[in-house]
Amino acid sequence: MQKITSKAEFQVAIQSPRLTVAVFKADWCGDCKFMDPFMPDVETKFANDMTLVEVDVDQVGDVSQELNILGIPSFVAFSDGRELVRYVNKLRKSREEIEGFLQQALDVYRTIHKYN
Repeated sequence: MQKITSKAEFQVAIQSPRLTVAVFKADWCGDCKFMDPFMPDVETKFANDMTLVEVDVDQVGDVSQELNILGIPSFVAFSDGRELVRYVNKLRKSREEIEGFLQQALDVYRTIHKYN
């Protein structure tokens, strides 16, 4: 997962017409570390359909504030600079919940692009 280290880098990533999911997390977050072992497999599973990028809320705090990310880990899906759907709360997320959200994001993305 590409690590986003600046607001400018984040803006470039979300401007892509490809579905891009920002994963907001931090090094000190235990619930974020819980995801680390299975996220590479999840990313591989969805690699043909989307790009996942990691946003450290401590490094790029202005982005998380602007998007009202109040809990981590959180996921926000974008395409062409527009937010499509989000999974934002402070609760631990299981692999099944994350995959379910990513499938939902993909469904929304496909619906939007079918009619554009």
